[in-house]
Amino acid sequence: METRVRLEPWGDGDFWLLERKNEPAMTAHLGGPETPEKLVDRQRRYEALSAREPSAGRMFRVVLEPSGESVGSVGFWEREWRGEPVYEAGWGVLPEFQGRGLAVAALTELLAYVRVHGTRDSVHAFPGTDHPASNAVCRRAGFENLGEVDFEYPPGVPHPSIDWRHRVGRRPATTPQAGPTP
Repeated sequence: METRVRLEPWGDGDFWLLERKNEPAMTAHLGGPETPEKLVDRQRRYEALSAREPSAGRMFRVVLEPSGESVGSVGFWEREWRGEPVYEAGWGVLPEFQGRGLAVAALTELLAYVRVHGTRDSVHAFPGTDHPASNAVCRRAGFENLGEVDFEYPPGVPHPSIDWRHRVGRRPATTPQAGPTP
């Protein structure tokens, strides 16, 4: 049976999902739960990101089809990595929905969105070497394993991670088409 999800832009009504994603089980590989103040700031940043032009990045709520249940989030944002402008992706599926391929389905939908709206050549993800589930998501979504790196997350805290890359290709620049000659 095919796992189907749809991505809905992150909005002001999604704070409850951010609170659920802040539970210890969801943050064990991310440095632990954030303070309530940091969550409010994260909500503000997610809303602001999704209000910018589509190529700057987006956060999405992941919705299970056909039930309409919100099962997690996925997003991408601009960053520089090793001197190159790239996108970074991140995701999280609530514990009661894990193990059903929903993270792979969400990441696949996200990559399709980036192919249409993105302006950078590749999307990277940096799951910890101690997080086999997220590394499996990258592999199943077609990312290329570029090897182990020390990646800072949270900022200032280096963590052994795997650098995964998925090349999406830059959108070709559009040029105005000449009309018929009179």
